[in-house]
This record gives sequence, structure tokens and C-alpha cells, in this order.
Amino acid sequence: MSQAKPVISLALFAALAVASQAQTPVSTAPGQLLGEIKNTAGVTQMGATVLLYNRYDQVVRHVLSNQDGRFALDGLAPGVYTLRVTLASYIPVLRRNIAVLAGSGSLLRINLANVFSSVEFASPQDARAALMSDDWKWVLRSSQATRPILRFQAPPTIASSSSEATAVFADTNGIVKVSAGDGSLANGAGQQNVGTAFAVETSVYGANKVRVSGNLGYGASSGLPSAGFRTTYARERGPQMSLTVRQAYFPASIGSASSPILRTASLSSMDSVDLADVLHLEYGASLDSVSLFGKMNFFSPFARATYNLGDQGALKVAYSSGAQPVDLLTQQADRNPELNQDLTALAQLPRLSRRDDRATVERIKNYEAGYEWTRGATRIGASAFREDVRNAAFLMSGAAFLDSPDLLPDLNSRGTLFNLGDYQRSGYGFSAVRGIGDDLEFAVAAGRAGALVADAQDLLMENGDDVRSHVRKSARGWATVRASGHVRFTGTRLTAGYGWTDFRALMPTHVSLTGQTSQQIGWNASVRQPLPPFGGVRMELNAEMRNALAQGYLAVDSPDGRRAVFTNTPRALRGGLTFIF
Repeated sequence: MSQAKPVISLALFAALAVASQAQTPVSTAPGQLLGEIKNTAGVTQMGATVLLYNRYDQVVRHVLSNQDGRFALDGLAPGVYTLRVTLASYIPVLRRNIAVLAGSGSLLRINLANVFSSVEFASPQDARAALMSDDWKWVLRSSQATRPILRFQAPPTIASSSSEATAVFADTNGIVKVSAGDGSLANGAGQQNVGTAFAVETSVYGANKVRVSGNLGYGASSGLPSAGFRTTYARERGPQMSLTVRQAYFPASIGSASSPILRTASLSSMDSVDLADVLHLEYGASLDSVSLFGKMNFFSPFARATYNLGDQGALKVAYSSGAQPVDLLTQQADRNPELNQDLTALAQLPRLSRRDDRATVERIKNYEAGYEWTRGATRIGASAFREDVRNAAFLMSGAAFLDSPDLLPDLNSRGTLFNLGDYQRSGYGFSAVRGIGDDLEFAVAAGRAGALVADAQDLLMENGDDVRSHVRKSARGWATVRASGHVRFTGTRLTAGYGWTDFRALMPTHVSLTGQTSQQIGWNASVRQPLPPFGGVRMELNAEMRNALAQGYLAVDSPDGRRAVFTNTPRALRGGLTFIF
């Protein structure tokens, strides 16, 4: 009897362990979306195309409705999705911000019409009854995600409302980047030569997000400290507000007895709205103030409208005036996308130059239209633009013969910025992107746009106006090829590309507002190598190389042997270490 007691105790302990494990909820259990499609007369619609997009607007599921007008999207990771339904002779319907909870399902009732289609959630009582019906069980059995095996899941986790109500800050994450080299490679931005960048994001009461980012370092030409900070507040459904401030020192060699100080402040706002089921509008503006040899204030509005054509692609029309719309340009899918977007925006200083001893800011008025068509792993696009540039700023070397009132040192390098004046140009381009599996992608793009060339006339260069008189506009063609790959075993991400044009001309870089494949100059490459995590912190090495062959430089010569060389894409190399927590 004494020997049986340990056996009984062990059996009871094992039973309690199994019971406790069976009662533990699984918060990461997949969810499901079920849908029923009808027209305005209540007739079920068979063969409707249903596309499900993730938060980065990437297609994650593609199904068709069955003979009863029903479809099932199961095995979904918890998160926020966008649903799009199209059928011939009906207006496509688009529904954003569809929340999928862990281990739960939702029923969507979709009404297709010739004018206004709609997507509605069934009431909890109706949804619960429908999800347990035999008809929906057969729909789920025919789904590819549930056909091979049967799945047993624990009941979904129900969080305590009292604990959520008292949690002010949640879902906090951040990035710290330590980098060195020739400055930031993001669109010619003026980031510090040696710097430390950080960004922290947290959720406030679950519905609001606050991000704080900063960049600290030393200017390449002055060796003096410089800093920038950006704070962003975004609601789950509402505008995003950002405040960015920067300060940097110029060397005293530009004609001042002391080191002039550059101070900038920018207040920006961005929002989006669905004007119809097929029309999406993004809009915003920034109010900037720049202090250098005086104070300059300017207002920069921007907007982009996207008209969805269903299976035929999408049309985009964009407009911007003033500074580059960084809030619109940085909307990209990446790891910790919001944090990286803020760091990219923080790195982009206004493009400054100097003319007649007065600081000037480059301002661009851009009109652009584009078309994009996606089918599976292939994406094809075309765009055309018209630019009106004021106080164009380019990097210049060999300008020792010019007076200091026309020269401004570049904070990003040891070169000099020069004001080439105003110009207008137009251009167009075509692009194609093809993904091969999940780890390889190829992109090609080509087009024609206005470029700046040196006049062949023999003119003297005694001052800045003489140099500007040597430069005129002429159309040139360009082409870009790019390849991106991912090595699964090591996690390495490689990107390499080459951009060709007439390298005797200066091709200004046009940052497209409607396309995803931008024009490049010369040979460019980047490497990102994840490292083993340490103490719960992920680490990543990165290196970037821009215009490695130093191509695309415009030389302006005079009869007396003087030469000035301009470029907007100088050869640069930068590397760093990123900590992600």
C-alpha cells in the first residue's frame, strides 16, 4: 500500500498538469473571416473575386465565392486587414480596418450594387449562429487552409477590461542606430557624418500612438555637434501630426567671423479618407521655418488620390509644392515601418544654398500621374511628371574662384552647395517588378526627363551668375536595373542596382509620388545582416554604397582653364549597427 501512494501521487500530479495546460488560452490562435455576397435584390453572387490585404497593402489571400455566394478566409494571423471584392458589372467594394482577433471569427455581409456597394458586419448573435451552421462548416471544409487536417483550438483569450483601462502605455518598441560614413543616403538628405539615431514608439490608451526620434552627431565639414528631434502623434483613425526641430553649425570659413547656426522647425500633418469605395485620398501639409542669415517661412501642401480599377490596376494622381512631402514618401513597408519612417524623415534637411549672401531653400512644384497594375508577383507601372524648381541646389567642387556670398558648405560632406537657379522640366518613366519566390526580386525602369548640360559657348566665369549662364536644360534618357535577394540561412538581405544616363549631363533625381521604382545614378548597393539576439535585443549590421563609380558629374569649363563640377549623387559609403528592441 505504501508503494502505491507515490504512484497515485504522480498520476494526480500529471492529471493536474495536463488539465492546467488544456485550460491555458492560446492568444496567438489564428482567426477567420467568413463572407456572404449578394446583390441589391438579395441574389447570391458566385465567382466574385475576394482579395485580402495586410496592413502594408500586400495581398495575403485570394479566393472566389462559391455557388452560394460564400467564401472563407481562415488561418489568419491576428491583426488589421483590408478586404476588396470585385465582380463584373458591379462597383468594387473596399473595406479597411477589419480587425481579426485571435481564435475568433467574424461574418461579413457584402452587398454589390451598380452605384454603391457595401460591407457590413453581422451582429454578434447572427454571426455566432451562422458560424456554427452546417452550411458554413462545409464552406470551411472546402477551404485550402483547413482541408488537409483537423484543428483543435483552445477558447480565445478574453482580456480583462479593467487591466486594459488602467494601462496607459503599451506595445512599446524602439530602434537605436549607430552609423558612420559619408552621411545619409536617403534622397540626398543631410544626416550627420558620425551619428547616433534613436526612435521609440508606444501606444497610449490603446488607440493613440506616440513616437519620439532623434539624431545626434557631428557635421562632416564643421566638426561641430548637430542634433535633430522629431515627435509624432497618430490616432488609430485620424490625422498624424509631427513636429521636427534641428540645429547644426556651419564652419566660419563661409564669410562670417563666427560659426553660423542653422535652425529648422517643421510642423506637418497628414490624413487619408475614402471618398468612395474605389477612391482613396491622402493629403497633408507642412509649415517650415528656417533660420540662417535671416529667417524663411514657407508652406508646403501635398495630396495623392488613388482610383482602384479592380483587376485592371490603379490610377494615381499626386501634387506637391514646396519642400519634399516626406510624410507621403516614407509610407513604406519595412521592419518597424513607423520608426524607420520617422528616422528617414528626420534625416531629410531642407535643400539649402546661398545666393548674394542670402540663404535660399530649394522649392519644387510637382504634378504627377501614374498607373500601376499588379498580377501575382508581377507589378508594372508607368508615370509622367512636370516639375517647376526654384533655387535648385547642387553639390559643387572646384569653386575656389567664386566669392563666398555664393557658396555654402554641405553639412553632409566636405563639398560646397551652389544655387543653379530656376528651371522647369517634364519626364516620363516605365517600370516592371517581378518576384521570384519569396527571396528574390528583379526590377527594371526606363524613361526620359529633362537634364542639365553645359553650354558649349566660351564664356568667362567671374561670379556665380556667369556659372549659371553656362548651364541649360536638355532632355535625356535613363534606365535602371535592380535586384534584391534574401538568404534564408543567414538572414542576409542584399540589394544592388545600376542607373544609366548620359553621364555628361546632370540628371536631377525625381522622387516619384505615384510609383515604387525610382530613378538611380551609377552603381548602388546595400547589405543588411542580422546578428544573433542578445538579452532580448535584436541587432543588425548594415552597409550602403551610392554611386560607387562616381558617374553623372557635370563639368563647366571656361577658356582660362577654370572648371566647376556639379553633382546631385556624390560617391558615398556608409555603415552602421542597429539595435531593435
